[in-house]
Order: sequence, then C-alpha cells, then structure tokens
Amino acid sequence: MKPSRLFLFATLFLFLAQPLFAAELPKVGLRVAYPEVKLKRPLWLCEAPDKTKRIFVAQQDGKVLILPADRTGTNTITFLDLTDRKPWEKNEEGLLGFAFHPKFAKNGKFYLYYSQQKPQRSVVSEFRVSKGNPNEADKASERIVMEIPQPDWNHNGGQISFGPDGYLYIALGDGGGHNDKYGNSQKTDTLLAKMLRIDVDSRTDDLQYGIPRSNPFVKDKAFRPETWAWGLRNPWRFSFDKKTGELYCADVGQNKWEEINIIKKGGNYGWNFREGFEEFGTNAPPANAKFLDPILEYPHFATQTTNHTVGLSVTGGYVYRGKKIPELRGVYLYADFVMGTIWGLRYEKGEVTTHGVLVPMQKGLNPPRQIASFGEDNSGEVYVLAYDHRIYEFESLQKVSAK
Repeated sequence: MKPSRLFLFATLFLFLAQPLFAAELPKVGLRVAYPEVKLKRPLWLCEAPDKTKRIFVAQQDGKVLILPADRTGTNTITFLDLTDRKPWEKNEEGLLGFAFHPKFAKNGKFYLYYSQQKPQRSVVSEFRVSKGNPNEADKASERIVMEIPQPDWNHNGGQISFGPDGYLYIALGDGGGHNDKYGNSQKTDTLLAKMLRIDVDSRTDDLQYGIPRSNPFVKDKAFRPETWAWGLRNPWRFSFDKKTGELYCADVGQNKWEEINIIKKGGNYGWNFREGFEEFGTNAPPANAKFLDPILEYPHFATQTTNHTVGLSVTGGYVYRGKKIPELRGVYLYADFVMGTIWGLRYEKGEVTTHGVLVPMQKGLNPPRQIASFGEDNSGEVYVLAYDHRIYEFESLQKVSAK
C-alpha cells in the first residue's frame, strides 16, 4: 500500500545518525498492545463512538475486525468481510479507509473506502450495523456514496474521516505513476489530488451526498465543488488535532522529499510544481499560482541539506492528546513506512518549534518494521499499525527509567 522503496534501504541505513533540530521531546518507546493478536496488513484503527469501548481495525484485504476487550485475548470478531470483492489486487489498493458516523450510536452508520476493478475505481460507501447484532455489519445495507475512477493502482490516498464540523473528508492522490503522469495535480475539474469535503446526510442535485455551502469553490465553475484543498501527490493519513481542530496531512513524495502539511480551506499544496519546499521538474508554475508551504519536510538522502533524519515514504499520525504520557501531549506523531522511524514535532503559533526522533528504526530487522498507519481511541491514546502483523502503543521510557 505504501510505495515499495526497500531497494534503497541498505544505502540509507548508513545515514541515520544525523543531528536533530531540538531535544525538547520526551523519551518514549513502543510495546505490543495486543500480544496475542496478529493481523493481516492493518491500515486503520479507531474506537466506536458509542461508549462500548470497542476498538475496530480495518485490514487491507477487506476485513473489519473488533479487537478483544481483554488486551491479552486472542480472538477477534469479524464485523464486516469484503474479501470476496477482492479490493486488494495490487500493492496500494484495498480497504484503505474506515470511519464511523458522528451519530453512530443512534443511526448505526459507518463508511468505507475500498478499491474495485473493471473499471478501476475507488468506492466510498455507507453501511449500517445489523439490527440483531451490534458486532456485525449489515452487508446488504450498502449505499454507494461516491465512485472515483482511478487511472492506475497507486497513489489512491484512501483515508476518510469526519471533521469537527461533522462533514466527511476524503483524501485522494494524483492517480498514480511518476511525475504526475496523468496531469491531475493542478487540474481543477477532477477529484484526484484533492482533499474533499462532503455532507453524507444531505443530497445535492443527483449526487448521493451534499456539497457544503461553505466549501471554498462552490461558486467557481472551474472546480469540482467537493474540493477542500488541492495540489496533493499521495496524502497518506491525515488527522484533526482534538484540541485545536487543525488538519495535519502527510503527503508522500517522489524523488527527494517527504512532507507534512497543515491543510487549509482552499489551499494549493504545489504538486507537481513542487516537492516539499523545493521546485520539481522543469515547468514553471503559472504567474498567479499561490502555493502553501509544508510545515516540515524530510529528505530521502543524507547528502541533502537538512536537520532531519532520512526516510522514504511518510506515514501521517496524530497530535497526542492522551493521558497516559502527559509529557507527549501536543506532539504530532509521524513515521516512515520504509525505515520504521517514528518522529515527533511540536507545531505552535504557526511554526514547528521542535522535532526529532521518538522511536529510532529498529536495527536487525530486514525488512524493518513497516509502519503503515496510526490509530487513535476516544481518549486520545495513539496506536501504531505495522506490517509485522502487530498493533503497538507508546510507553514512557522516562517513567520506566525512574523505577
């Protein structure tokens, strides 16, 4: 699902020990959250918003599972199984997104983003929980909200999440290939390479969803009105800060740079004229183009001038707002899929005030622990989902060393 760049791993391993920007970050580590549970390429984790404390995990193969209430338990419950539809045919396809309706406790609705073929497309669908069993979805209840044609199998984006405003946000990549080969990143009349914002509780014209009137381009006929922001390459995991409401989004780079953005209403993030802060390609952007800068970039190679350690494919996370590790509060967590490194940054008053390694790449693993996604429960605790079949949680090493 994340780009396969492991062929560069051996070279980059030599360049991991680079200076960091600051050391104002806590000492934390990872521990396995569910020791007896092994999963198949987990890509999403969240807690049901209904006070049942059930934790749900979506796998790339098309299954949604409920984790055991007992952390030492072994058995998961299959909530929904779409594997018969074969959503995962190629590396970056599959069941990529899962979101509960904010009023799930009353209406039993939830949403999936998954891949389908013939024609190749991404599907956003609404489902309901079975009336007779709260631990089972009603597969027959599916209502297709949106289908997005995909010209290629990669750069699907795939996350769907409800914002603090109650609208559904959908992250889409540029359609795949190198150099934005399909030319979608700066096109205004396509849904690709965009962050979308829709209302699942209303209908506009013949659409199966509503267009919020406050969307930035509803009066601009050159744009698809679903557009919230644009100029993205392959947004891989976004999140809203529970405290500030800021929308963080990691965008996977191509040749040299990975980036973290704060997504603003109507913002253009520059791909494919830019990669991170840097110019990309030889074509000059239009004279009137206005691009928003990322808040942080990190390099693919240690020879690039930077104060950030290297990586190859960014995985976006969350601003930690939990209670278990107070010293971690306010830190945005992000990782590299290929290297397995986890970093943290503090973004305050419009700028990054500190960043650094929180969990270094685990040596001796070949391939390294591939961090495919993060998850968050209703208490603000953050989890790490890896392709070693495990779910991890953070622990404070400061507390451990003090014992």
